[in-house]
Amino acid sequence: MMEERRTVTALLLLVLGHLTTALEVPLDLSQPPTITHQSPKDYIIDPRENIIIHCEAKGKPHPSFSWTRDGTHFDIDQLPNVHMKQRSGTLVVDISNEKAEHYEGTYQCTARNDHGTALSHNMVVRQSRSPLWSKEKIKPIVVQEGVPLVLPCRPPAGLPPPIIFWMDNNFQRLPQSRRVSQSLNGDLYFSNVLRADSRNDYICYARFPHTQTIQQKQPITVKVLNLDAINDTVAAFYNDTDLFSEEPTDERRPTFLTPSGPSNSKMVLRGQVLEMECIAEGLPTPEISWTKVSGELPAERTTLLHYQKTLRIVNVSEADAGEYRCLARNDLGSVHQIIHVSVKAAPYWISGSPKNLILAPGENGALTCRASGTPKPAINWAMNGVPIENSPNDLSRRVDDDTIIFTNVQTGSSAVYQCNVSNEYGYLLSNAFVNVLSEPPRVLTPAHQVYQVIKNHQALLDCSSFGSPIPEITWFKDSRASTLDGDPYKIHDNGTLEIHGSQTRHNGKYTCVSKNMLGISENHVYLEVKEPTRILKQPEYKVVQRGRAAVFECKVKHDPTLIPTMTWLKDDDELPDDERLVVDSDSLTITDVTDSDAGVYTCIMNTTLDHDTASAELTVVEATPTPPVVYELPDPPTDLELTEQKKRSVQLTWTPGDEHNSPIEKFIIQFEDSLHHKGHWHNLTEVSGMKTTAHLKLSPFAHYTFRVLALNGVGLSRPSPPSRMYKTEPTAPDENPADVHGFGTEHDNLVISWKPLTAIQSNGHGLHYRVMWRLKGVESDWTAVTVRNTSKFVVSGTPTFAMYELKVQALNDHGAGPEPAVAHGYSGEDLPLAAPDNVHVQVISSTQAAVHWDAVPAKLLRGHLKGYKVYYWKERSLHKHNHHHEEKQILTFSGNHTHGKLPGLHPFSLYSCHIRVFNGKGEGPPSPIQQFETPEGVPGAPSSLVITDSNVDSLTLEWNPPHDRNGHITGYTLKYQPVNNTNALGPLEELALPSNETSVVLVNLKYSTRYKFYLNAKTKIGAGPSISQEAVTIMDEALLSQLDLHLGTGNTQTPHPNAQPYPRHPTHRAPPVSEDFGNVSSAIADDGVQISWEYTGPEKDIYVEYKMKDSEGEEWHKELVNGSDNFVVKGLKAGVSYLVRLVASDQSDLPLQHSRELLVSVPAVASRQVDIATQGWFIGLMCAIALLILILLIICFIQRNKGGKYPVKEKEDAHTDPEFQPMKEEDCTFGEYSDNEDHKPLKGSRTPSNGTVKREDSDDSLVDYGEGGDGQFNEDGSFIGQYSGKSGCRDNPEGPESSEAPSPVNAMNSLNSFV
Repeated sequence: MMEERRTVTALLLLVLGHLTTALEVPLDLSQPPTITHQSPKDYIIDPRENIIIHCEAKGKPHPSFSWTRDGTHFDIDQLPNVHMKQRSGTLVVDISNEKAEHYEGTYQCTARNDHGTALSHNMVVRQSRSPLWSKEKIKPIVVQEGVPLVLPCRPPAGLPPPIIFWMDNNFQRLPQSRRVSQSLNGDLYFSNVLRADSRNDYICYARFPHTQTIQQKQPITVKVLNLDAINDTVAAFYNDTDLFSEEPTDERRPTFLTPSGPSNSKMVLRGQVLEMECIAEGLPTPEISWTKVSGELPAERTTLLHYQKTLRIVNVSEADAGEYRCLARNDLGSVHQIIHVSVKAAPYWISGSPKNLILAPGENGALTCRASGTPKPAINWAMNGVPIENSPNDLSRRVDDDTIIFTNVQTGSSAVYQCNVSNEYGYLLSNAFVNVLSEPPRVLTPAHQVYQVIKNHQALLDCSSFGSPIPEITWFKDSRASTLDGDPYKIHDNGTLEIHGSQTRHNGKYTCVSKNMLGISENHVYLEVKEPTRILKQPEYKVVQRGRAAVFECKVKHDPTLIPTMTWLKDDDELPDDERLVVDSDSLTITDVTDSDAGVYTCIMNTTLDHDTASAELTVVEATPTPPVVYELPDPPTDLELTEQKKRSVQLTWTPGDEHNSPIEKFIIQFEDSLHHKGHWHNLTEVSGMKTTAHLKLSPFAHYTFRVLALNGVGLSRPSPPSRMYKTEPTAPDENPADVHGFGTEHDNLVISWKPLTAIQSNGHGLHYRVMWRLKGVESDWTAVTVRNTSKFVVSGTPTFAMYELKVQALNDHGAGPEPAVAHGYSGEDLPLAAPDNVHVQVISSTQAAVHWDAVPAKLLRGHLKGYKVYYWKERSLHKHNHHHEEKQILTFSGNHTHGKLPGLHPFSLYSCHIRVFNGKGEGPPSPIQQFETPEGVPGAPSSLVITDSNVDSLTLEWNPPHDRNGHITGYTLKYQPVNNTNALGPLEELALPSNETSVVLVNLKYSTRYKFYLNAKTKIGAGPSISQEAVTIMDEALLSQLDLHLGTGNTQTPHPNAQPYPRHPTHRAPPVSEDFGNVSSAIADDGVQISWEYTGPEKDIYVEYKMKDSEGEEWHKELVNGSDNFVVKGLKAGVSYLVRLVASDQSDLPLQHSRELLVSVPAVASRQVDIATQGWFIGLMCAIALLILILLIICFIQRNKGGKYPVKEKEDAHTDPEFQPMKEEDCTFGEYSDNEDHKPLKGSRTPSNGTVKREDSDDSLVDYGEGGDGQFNEDGSFIGQYSGKSGCRDNPEGPESSEAPSPVNAMNSLNSFV
């Protein structure tokens, strides 16, 4: 019974097939709603932007819209931040004060009007998520070279899922290969690791595409060790003991890292992308290959990625199901993996979604919803959004599985039907309406449309129409003698007329007639058959010598009514942008051919309807070497002839001369105007060397003579013989003067200037100018004057700085030039009338302030605003010790600035400032003076630091406060450290000194030792720069010189216990004769003697004068030192005393004002005592001893770990020789060893807490066994006691505190003190 029913249905569908053609109903006719646009089913939104859920529909009347959310009505009227667009169902949710996640859910849109209801598909709205990586501490990964390694990524779960990639700290992608590659889940796989893989910046990045954000995992550190090499090295020291028991990595056959197990399965949906991966480890690196066990791989849809580790098949179909085999192979063997792939299918249309059905009353039709899927989907029908089984009964409608059959429909049966096809993997929802209409036919194609087609091509003439019942279409040509049917005509179901192989006879007028039982409609269109485009002369194959020219011709025939466009290609690409390639209307010329020009050149001729192409190849060869080619200048052109003579142009033709083996690159056309510049030739134009004609544009009122020069690779030819003279007639000027300007030279005038026309620009006799002006913005007539033989005119009696409109027109005896353009200018400027108001200063820091002001009104500027000038100067310092001085400075701010910054201020000072505005005339009056104070800053370096007393173990330092105190001095910081012969610095000592101290005595220093000192001053703001100096403690009478005075920096620490206050005894200091000089002092520098001073007198030239002491009659040597407070006198002789003074001078000041003379002694360089601890041979010897001890200790350590013992007591018991006696304190001989406890491993020994040697990095370092106090032993009381005791009988060159025992450990301690 079921089979019979299906057969009847199939026959009925065949009968009704012609009635179900989809038609577009004009929008002015009644029709049910149709969804035209909707958001996707899975709709991911950006939480940073407003939510827009699209739902657009059409219908007549226009449909209304409503929404459901999660299956219930979504009432937007109750939500103030949700609205629907006008005449649309699109929802807009403003989330500026809401969270987007509150609006997640499943939405469905309903569009309804009087004729039915259409539904959108369900739109699941979810916000995109890009969560942060969880914080984790990743320990370094240490692996042996050759083993496999997997670096996990494990990105945070985002929506949509992130894109994973690995990069380094420099944001460069990590290189991948067959050995190293990224898996589909983002992990980084190493088939085997190499030493080169060691790095500390393996970083996994996750990019979330929806929000365009990138998250970063903590860097992973990988260290790859070669254990074989380590074992070999350690075994040499540890008596062949292998510390690492792991076997060295050998070559091995492949094994799979992923997937695991002998076989795996994978399910994929039809139409999606199938990705399978196999990653194997092994040594050497395995190679991966793929096969399909049950068939062939679909070559056109298959791609191998990640060095063949990933198999990718796009647009999967049921035929792709089956078993896939991946094989990993290297030189030692192979392994394979089977992956079972099953293909399921969400529902999909077989013959398209259901089509809208338009029926006339009494007609029959059917809606078909034919779909498939795996598993087979279920089909459910609804009418106007209501399941069809719950809809009103309709005798004209019958549901048969995937088809609804309509018979004898009547008006009022219009509705929208929904077909829902679903299985476990998805669903399809389609709307199709049934519209019952009675409408006469109408032709929808525009009337009188013109169709153009190329001869012998197919022509398609549209006749889109609508009517219900569906109208019948017929076509006529011209006189309607007969309908067009049969060859070459064919009428398609949609009314289109097709003409096969159009010919010229098919030109004409065509009429389309649409007819049904309710009426008739017709439309007229026109057909034009065009001639095809053809290339008549094609480019030909060329063999051209390098440096020559190549010409490809491409002559074309085309329909005269079509506009052609020629395009040239080289090797199927655009021509290079090279001026050597010249494209003309029918040719391509390549000059000076090079090897890169070789290739295939294609000529393409396009019209709006068709095109034609032709190609030719260019081969470039070497020029023939024999006979030798002689390149010379080209011969001059000849036979100059003037043709096509017009008032403003003429055509010049010529015959080229011999090019002498060098192609002519271009021709230069020159002219002589014998009327205006007789005897002077000027360049007029240039043309290509391939041309022999030129169209020349000429000026009126000139007597032209032309000549031509040829240019090749050698140079220019001689000029050709001149042509005959060609005279042009005079006329009115073609142009007016350029560069019209207006400006004032006085406050009450206006100077109008312009660039006059040249003689040839005048176009005739009697050139003069009409100068016109008027105030801008005032309705008044132009004032005009006429002038000759000048380029400017002065208007007097103008208001100050007023804007004028200006025009200058050229005239001659034949008329006036064109209407001139209007220029603008200003009359003269005057000084500004006002100063800036509201001037105030904001102090930013101790050296910078910001000044603000109000702009001067434009009406008071009386000129072009050029800017503002800020005058500022230092009134005085706020410190009582600093002298008063004034340094005026000016800062200029161009343009309309109303604020600026004053840099370079002195801290702790009082400043004054005022501001002036200035224009092109000058400056306006000053603003009221504003005063401001700068806060304290860090002080400058102390003005001097000298060593006044050097003894065996103490030094006395004296200094002067800084010249630039920049505040209240709160104290000084002194740092010092010893310096050895190799300029290596020892430990740094630091002490703080009060602000009222200017000297200090340092005691308990080492004799004959060089020290470096750093001194800086402090304010409450911080410490300033340091002054440094070096000095050497002496032995008895050996007083070492003061050396190397320079500046540095220092930090503040607590006072040193060895520093003692010392009364100040300044040396090398002279009291000033003139009160203008103060604090005059000297100090020895690297390259001379540094003289420092303070000057508080009036501004004069300052000199430093010096001469040798006791030199009668010797002139003072003079050095100019303006703008400074210190100077280094160079070139002085060592061991000689000099007199130095400071002089202030100007031209009218007699006698000279000078300071008191200062006696400066330049010391000779003292020799240093030789310190054996700094000698190279001694350091080398100590290093050798230390290395020997280290080796012995390592051997001892290994022996004890193997179970052997080395107690000192046994050694003592073994020697019973009476001659072997312990060391006595008084005679420095060896005594007995002490052994009061059991012997313990050396490994556990530590230096006591009060020992003088500290442990650094290594447990086996010799410093663990260094010298200690008396009676300090290791835990077992043995071994270390042999070397750690002190004896009072040894020589002690440094006093009782020194411990220079000749033991190896003491030798190492001595060595450490120098290193």
